[in-house]
Parts: sequence; structure tokens; C-alpha cells
Amino acid sequence: MAVSVDLTVIWAFIIAFAVFAYVVMDGFDLGIGILFPSIEVGVERDRAMNAIAPVWDGNETWLVLGGGGLFAAFPLAYAVLLPATYPLIIAMLLGLVFRGVAFEFRWRDPRHRPFWDWAFFGGSLVAAMSQGMTLGAMLQGITVVDRSYAGSWFDWLTPYTLLTGAGTVAGYALLGACWLVWKTSGKCQLHAYRMARYACGITVALMGAVSLYNVFLRPEYESRWLSAPEIYYAWPVPIITVFLAAWLWRSLWRGREVLPFWLGISLFAMGMVGLGLTIWPNVVPPSLTIWDAAAPARSQIFMLVGVAITMPLILAYTFWAYWVFRGKVGDEGYH
Repeated sequence: MAVSVDLTVIWAFIIAFAVFAYVVMDGFDLGIGILFPSIEVGVERDRAMNAIAPVWDGNETWLVLGGGGLFAAFPLAYAVLLPATYPLIIAMLLGLVFRGVAFEFRWRDPRHRPFWDWAFFGGSLVAAMSQGMTLGAMLQGITVVDRSYAGSWFDWLTPYTLLTGAGTVAGYALLGACWLVWKTSGKCQLHAYRMARYACGITVALMGAVSLYNVFLRPEYESRWLSAPEIYYAWPVPIITVFLAAWLWRSLWRGREVLPFWLGISLFAMGMVGLGLTIWPNVVPPSLTIWDAAAPARSQIFMLVGVAITMPLILAYTFWAYWVFRGKVGDEGYH
């Protein structure tokens, strides 16, 4: 019996997984940077930095895999998306550079530590905002003519992209606060609970605003969410999201330590599912599907062999790193 395997769909899920892994893993350390001005100078800030020190640079591996996979598996999508969002991509990369430099130099240059703390905050905020606005720019639609980007330099700058950017910043702050709830104790943990509750309320409100805006953003989105039979597949997503948000809020008030972080990740997972339901099978809405933008089948097979070897290694290394540093962080690091 012949078995038909759609390599393009497989690659779409691989890239979606890589993007999701990056968002939840690098999201919480970006979130700690976003929250940095609200964290007390001294012991609390040092503990917050130590909480992410063993894993923050490894988390960015998933960004490389997602971006590199998009270039290799969907070169046309890469060629359209980048020119449409060049200012945002440049801002994101500069933000990540500033954050990385600040992370290292705040320990090695104590005399200028206030400057590096603000650089850590600024780099994290710019990177998060840029990522959210890039997502918004893709969702609102990109003008494509003759397989090339045909819009202007600032098509990405709209109220909708500013809203998606703000939602991403709030969501990352929620993950960062929940990570500190898990990994710290005492006064630092109590402050993390307060930050998490504020971030939870803001994140849920912005998720709702983005979702409502998104439904009426394009006619095909409205049809996907409000017309039968699509509505029967789509509407469980917001129902589950509301349930998870309520559970997260309750767990924060009841003093749970580990559960809030996993519920925060679950909120992002539901957002990812909602995104997939909204744009599928497009990779560049409204005109390019994953099959339009896909590389030749032989190229996809060749790359799939490499991913089959490297992704288990990345997952194993990531699991091991988090397992080794599974305890709480103190004044001198993990214990």
C-alpha cells in the first residue's frame, strides 16, 4: 500500500514547534528583563538574574531553528516576510544583543551596573515588542505582487500591531514572574506573586482585545471564527483559554509555586492554536499558502534528515540543563 506523506505540512509543524519553544523558553527570561525596573535593586535583582543565568542563551537556539527552518523550508515566505518587517527584525536583533551584553557586563562592571540594568530592561522590552508587532504585521496581511513584497517600509505600523506587541510584552512578563515564583523564595517570591497577578490580568485583557480585533481584521478570519462548520472547531479554543486563565489566577492567589508557570505556557499554547486556526493553510496571509512557499521536495527531505538528528539532541540538552538547575536560586546561585 502506498503511503502519502505531505512534507510541507510536516515542515510547517516543525517550524511552528520551534517558534512555540522559543516563545515560551526565551519568553520568560525576556519577561524578567521587562520586569527588571520593578525588582528591588540588590539581592532581588541578582537572584532574578541568577534564576535565568544557566539557560537564557540556550533558549535562543529555538529562534535560530525557527528562522533557519523558515528560510530553508519556505524560502518564498522568508523572502516576503523579511522585507515587510525589516525595521522590526533589526530592532529585535539589536534588543537581543543589548540584552546579552548587559547580562554579562552587569557582573563584570559593577561601577556601571545601573546602566547595564537599564540596558537589560530596554533590550528585553524592544525584543518582545518587536516580536509581537511582527506577528501582528503578518496577521493583518502582507501585500504580495509577482511573488515579492509590494508594500511600503512602514506597512507594519498600525494600531493592531501595537496591540499585539503590547500583548506579547505582557505575556512575557507573566511568564517571567511565574518563573520567579517557581525559582525564588522569601521576599523575592512574594514580590513575584504580586507581579504575576498584575501581569495575568493585563495579559488576559490584551489576549481578549487582540482576539476580538483579529476576528474582524479580515473577512476570511471572520468566516473562520463565526461561520459553520468552522466555528465548531474554533470556539473550544477561547473557552479553554478562559478556563486556563481562571485556573492561573486561582493558583497565584493560593500560593502555588510550579503550577502558574505551566498554566502560563498553556495560555501561550492556546494562543498558538488560535493563530493556526486563523491563518491555516496560509504562511503569508492572505495570498501565500505553505505549498506556494515551500522548497522542492528533495530539499525538504534532505533537511528533514538533519532535523531528525539535531532536534532530539537539542531537546535532550535542554531537558538536561533544566533538570540540573531544577532547584531554587539563592544569593550564590542555584542550590
